[in-house]
Amino acid sequence: MTSASASSRASRGGASARSPIGVPASTRSPSFTSSSWPLRTGRSRRHPAAPSYREERGRSGLCREALPPPGPYDGRVASDVVIVRVPQVSATERRAWPPLRERLAPPLPSRGLAGWVGPLAILLLGGYLRFRNLGEPRTLVFDETYYAKDAWSLLRTGYEHSWPDKADAAVVAGHPSFLDRASFVVHPPVGKWVIAVGEWLFGMNAFGWRFMLALLGTLSILLVARIARRLTRSDLLGVVAGLLLAVDGLHLVMSRTALLDGVLMFWLLAAFGCLLLDRDQTRARLAAIAERQPERLAGSGPRLGWRPWRIAAAVFLGLACATKWNGVWYLAGFAALVVLWDLGARRAAGVRHPCTRLVPDALTTGTVFFGIGLAVYLASWAGWFATDGGWDRRWADTHPAAGLATLIPDALRSLWHYHAAMWHFHTTLRASHPYMSHPWGWLVLARPVSYFYENQNVTGCGGDPCVREILALGTPALWWLAAAALPYLAWRALARRDWRASAVLLAVAAGWLPWFLYSERTIFYFYAAAFTPFLVLAATLTLGTILGPPVPGPRRTWGAITAGLLVLLVVLSFAYFHPLFVGDPLTTSEWNNRMWLRSWI
Repeated sequence: MTSASASSRASRGGASARSPIGVPASTRSPSFTSSSWPLRTGRSRRHPAAPSYREERGRSGLCREALPPPGPYDGRVASDVVIVRVPQVSATERRAWPPLRERLAPPLPSRGLAGWVGPLAILLLGGYLRFRNLGEPRTLVFDETYYAKDAWSLLRTGYEHSWPDKADAAVVAGHPSFLDRASFVVHPPVGKWVIAVGEWLFGMNAFGWRFMLALLGTLSILLVARIARRLTRSDLLGVVAGLLLAVDGLHLVMSRTALLDGVLMFWLLAAFGCLLLDRDQTRARLAAIAERQPERLAGSGPRLGWRPWRIAAAVFLGLACATKWNGVWYLAGFAALVVLWDLGARRAAGVRHPCTRLVPDALTTGTVFFGIGLAVYLASWAGWFATDGGWDRRWADTHPAAGLATLIPDALRSLWHYHAAMWHFHTTLRASHPYMSHPWGWLVLARPVSYFYENQNVTGCGGDPCVREILALGTPALWWLAAAALPYLAWRALARRDWRASAVLLAVAAGWLPWFLYSERTIFYFYAAAFTPFLVLAATLTLGTILGPPVPGPRRTWGAITAGLLVLLVVLSFAYFHPLFVGDPLTTSEWNNRMWLRSWI
């Protein structure tokens, strides 16, 4: 006799038999919740006066014909009903398999103002740090000499002009005057238009050309806090992410300097946030379809319909490309990310053949991202199109088209020629610079960039020799924590298939890895500003793992202590280096003490 048949026979043998879950039924007592159906224990018989099934069926009209003679199963039936205790399921076990809607789009931790109080408090802190003494130093620092002046000429004429020699002194003195000829500029115009807004509001002065960068830098703190909250479903980790970005040195310096990379960073972060909203909205829509119209999950599944957040993301990515060309890597990477997210959502919703939608989804996403991105990029050149004085604006007039090129408008042919010259500049630039660096060293802060240095007539040190410097340097404790977090996230992405880790890694890779293709040209550490918020998200996800699940106990206690100490270390590191980020006076010895690596000098 097999064990299966023995078990089957034993289950029919009475109260001493074992139940299907392996515990003697006689040792179990009834246990029911308030929602359990009514059952009776012990031996149960039908009441002698109660009608039989056949009699009841005849009365109901379901069987109106004459009843046949009783058969062997029409007699009085007695049965032994054995009641077993229903095992009590813990809250943790009940959460092991949440409803489909919660698995596809988990609810956010709080609604209303509760999820905004912490991020807004961090926003105020970050805004104070970025706007405090924003007009100091009152001179053009580092590459502000290009972008602030380009922005001013854009504001005045719609295109960039050349400037006379020693124009910086005239600008600082309040007498900006450009030449009546175009300038060959190697970046698209959106970033300079953003800088021009501040100059339009406050004039051609240090506060004016830095205002919009400080504003976007402050708003990016709120963005990263809300993005981290949506990624982790944790109000606490959202606040932590906002705090970490608020106290990052590179982000602070780029928010107080009129360079393009801070503008680029904001567009990329906004696009990523829009894609997260699109992801949650799309998965919630799929969950609703699975619950109400499960037949639509057959085959390749339903179409995902109107997706406004994806369109908004494409607009932001177009603005990123129209600020600096390296935004195109994010456009391609985020488009691929959306396609993979949609594939995962269809599979999780129970679509029978989710992969059959892969190619159509990729084509649709590519059309949306690249089509809208190209339209936004071309629109950013409106000032160049609308005027005649821009660089190469009339190139096509002296270079007639031939063949199929005659179908292209002359303005577009001229713009194409201009872009070919820009591409040649970017790919052949080999000029030596004392602060150029290789991408390998960016994450470990091997070679920061000094934007401003002054050691003459500096006061504020109590009679000791003073220096002032603005050093584009990430907060060391934060950047080294983030550098250590990336391998951990790679493991989570591969071994645990953690979509959050994969998304953050892709965002870091899109901003960092392409520079290895051009490592022989002149490149700088501050290019890493574009992916600094994603490094902060990497550190935040790692801190969330250290913190542990929100269940009271020693694990949570020690995790909170460890994560809290790491955040405190980052804040103290920022406070120590803060004078170098904003150009506050330091004695020579204090400055030397902050040069931890020889390559920082």
